Amino acid sequence: MKELLSIHYGIHVDERIIWNGLEGFRYDNFFYFTTPLFHREIIHMEQSALAYYLHENGWPQTAIPIPNNEGNWYTRYREKDYLVFQVEYKSYNHSMPNGEALATFHDTGANYQYEPQMISSYGQWKHLWAEKLDAFEQRILTDIGDYPGSYYRLVHDTLPYLIGISENAIQYMQESEQETRFHKADQGAIAFRRYNGQLHNNVIMMTDFVYDHPVRDIAEYIRSRFLQEEDPQKEIASFLNDYQKIRSLSVFSWRVLYARLIFPAHIYDVIEQGFHEENKERCNTNLAELLNQQQRYEKRLAEFYNIAGTDYERMQIPVLHWL
Repeated sequence: MKELLSIHYGIHVDERIIWNGLEGFRYDNFFYFTTPLFHREIIHMEQSALAYYLHENGWPQTAIPIPNNEGNWYTRYREKDYLVFQVEYKSYNHSMPNGEALATFHDTGANYQYEPQMISSYGQWKHLWAEKLDAFEQRILTDIGDYPGSYYRLVHDTLPYLIGISENAIQYMQESEQETRFHKADQGAIAFRRYNGQLHNNVIMMTDFVYDHPVRDIAEYIRSRFLQEEDPQKEIASFLNDYQKIRSLSVFSWRVLYARLIFPAHIYDVIEQGFHEENKERCNTNLAELLNQQQRYEKRLAEFYNIAGTDYERMQIPVLHWL
């Protein structure tokens, strides 16, 4: 990538770095990262617009794409198209608690004036989940015939559970869409595909950005804590309290947050990775470990409203009693 930066951007880098698994380079007071284009151009353009908006509105650690010497955003190099990102090299102040930081980020993201089309999932969870379930079911049933082995047997054996809990989430979401107790904080905002504390990083990559209901990030952060071995109750309670100091959650927010925690996105993520990973033995280990954690996950989900300090009975929020 040094050659790409030198030839097409006039940037002669000083040192190579690895940040969060990404190769980058340092030049003067900036870091530069490159990424091949994996998605349609419109997706990258929408994410780029969000990155520039955030960079200019209080989140300077957002890496922004830069044009090459010809003024083009995409650079052809060794038969692939690339984007190059730039972010200032400095240590940012991360003293704000995670919940407050996320709420502040959502306040900024909710003021973005244009809803993206290709990277928006706002108001579409029920349909997207149903489509994902159908697609995965068909792919799994095809693969078990084409690729015999312990990994695909495990995936096939997991399918009935995946179908059952996914349908629970879809049904709960469908009922929650009838909820009328919502407010301004339920409008769409810039969010992350899977939020896990990225706002406390010194670099925020735009390739993580989506546009969605803000509780997507809250749910994914809590999901990651439900999956860890240590007891997450105090951390989750603190996170939610800090968030609500800035942005309160409506009854609708609580319901769709709970629905997203029911939906087993973490299992889908691991199975999807297995579709593309050649080392099936490693896939088998990863999926088996995740399934072993699922009982603990469900137990914590059953206690979610108690952990959150939310009186779901007074607020007339239904819960899954089989958990």
